[in-house]
Amino acid sequence: MSLQKINTRNIVLILMILAAIAFRFVSYEYKFLSNFTPVGAIALFGGAYFTDKWKAYTVVLVALFLSDIGINYLYTSKLVFWYSGSALVYLTFAIMVFIGSLIKKANVLNVALASLVSVVIHWLIIDMPWLYGTLYPHTFAGYGQSLVAAIPFEKNMILGDALFCALLFGGFEFAQSKYIILRSNQQLAV
Repeated sequence: MSLQKINTRNIVLILMILAAIAFRFVSYEYKFLSNFTPVGAIALFGGAYFTDKWKAYTVVLVALFLSDIGINYLYTSKLVFWYSGSALVYLTFAIMVFIGSLIKKANVLNVALASLVSVVIHWLIIDMPWLYGTLYPHTFAGYGQSLVAAIPFEKNMILGDALFCALLFGGFEFAQSKYIILRSNQQLAV
């Protein structure tokens, strides 16, 4: 694969991720869209399409980190680079990148299954009660309360993943069908 081909493919992937990450800021303005964001779809997309997996993790997590700074500033009027739950949030999205890397053929079924598994993992990790101080008891019952309270947010994440996975995966698959330079070596060998 030529250097130009690698650069063109990676640049297109990065630009698609950056365009999608901008939609995170819409949920700030419209509270009912809380968690209706492209972040899960971006993680899956990066994992599926970057041939060098370190680039998938780097691009996705840096895009998430930079957009977190902006979102946190909108909510707090302060530059917040790290907060108590950051490590688990980034771990969760790193797991989603890994799940995306398991997608060998991007089709509706594979992407939908990867998305559902990612949302469940996000739900189980992010909604642990000890992440929220005293909001929920630090017991299994408190964990259950936290999980139930999170259902509307996870529903929005499923819907956000559905929309943004369709746009990202569908858009890139369409672009690859039109422009050979966007195809990976494996696709060209077939």
